[in-house]
Amino acid sequence: MRSPNFYTYAFLNTPDVPLRLPSGNLGQLLLINGNNISAVVEPGISLESSQNNDEEVIKMVLAHDRVICELSQQTTVLPLRFGTYFNSEETLLNHIESHAQEYQKKLDNIQGKTEYTLKLIPRKFEELAKISGGHGRDYFLAKKLHYEHQKSFIGDQNREKHHLINLMMDIYRSSAIIQDYVEEVRLHLLVDRHDKALLFKQVLTLQEKCPHWNLILGEPLPPYHFV
Repeated sequence: MRSPNFYTYAFLNTPDVPLRLPSGNLGQLLLINGNNISAVVEPGISLESSQNNDEEVIKMVLAHDRVICELSQQTTVLPLRFGTYFNSEETLLNHIESHAQEYQKKLDNIQGKTEYTLKLIPRKFEELAKISGGHGRDYFLAKKLHYEHQKSFIGDQNREKHHLINLMMDIYRSSAIIQDYVEEVRLHLLVDRHDKALLFKQVLTLQEKCPHWNLILGEPLPPYHFV
């Protein structure tokens, strides 16, 4: 027996023209319309029944992301977290009504925009090759020179990193989010769809100016980090 829940994928401005709703996890999706904001839902989905089935949960996560990506290719959507559901249509509509101002502000902020992730991967300094002869004067001079080159390499790498981050923050300001990890830096950028070519040009220019880093620009995604 299927659950009466309304599993909810996204909110969006009530469309003027019909959307092509993709298939959901188990069946067809529905559009439930509020006054100005609508919800894309799949009736009858119960997360509780799948909690102990890892394979089923992974399938649902993939379906969740797929649906949001397909919808975002047609219109601006406010993606919801995996696992969001409401017990009835009335509960859902009441929720939309009580949060209408908040959701409308978020939708206005991301209107016509998409998210790109720019990864900064540090290039590794080449280790000193073994010098035959072990412990002579040439060996220690080579080690000293290697250490100085390594120190210079790390210094240049850090300067390039700070320059790149500061530059992108100046350009995108509140439309940029930085995640600085040991193994890489991630810049999440909220970009107008019409500025795609400009972003590509910026990344190519930055790669030329930052030879101690590998820059990898991801595919366009719904604005997960900006809602």
